[in-house]
Amino acid sequence: MKMTTLCYIEKDGRYLMLHRTKKEKDINKGKWIGVGGHAEEGESPEDCLLREIKEETGLTLTSYRFRGLVTFISNECENELMCLFTADGFDGEVQICDEGDLQWIDKEIVPTLPTWSGDAIFLKMLLEGEKRFFSLKLVYEGSELVEHRLEFY
Repeated sequence: MKMTTLCYIEKDGRYLMLHRTKKEKDINKGKWIGVGGHAEEGESPEDCLLREIKEETGLTLTSYRFRGLVTFISNECENELMCLFTADGFDGEVQICDEGDLQWIDKEIVPTLPTWSGDAIFLKMLLEGEKRFFSLKLVYEGSELVEHRLEFY
């Protein structure tokens, strides 16, 4: 199972969102997601988070929080364990991303953007201010969410 990170960076009531538009063969094509990516050999979730944010946005995180684990099970691609973070402190300026278009989106608008059905579950918790660490299992058949289980810790 591969490990990834995903982060929702917050500033002035907005999240930095990535509209995945630039890669031809992209399972996330057309969707809006946070920023992150695949862990490299020997990386901790935090190592991966900091590297991916720097690579994709040009930002250096100075304040972030590990919010939960999301397990993706799919009949079409490799299973994935995603470490979900939020961040509210950073240095630098947002740069152009080669995976899509980065935009600061008002948090009230975020739920209306095209996302994966499972993403909507954890985004709702983040937007509602859920403070507990969670584990969320999402099972997909194709692009359809067919099962999910949520536990809080």
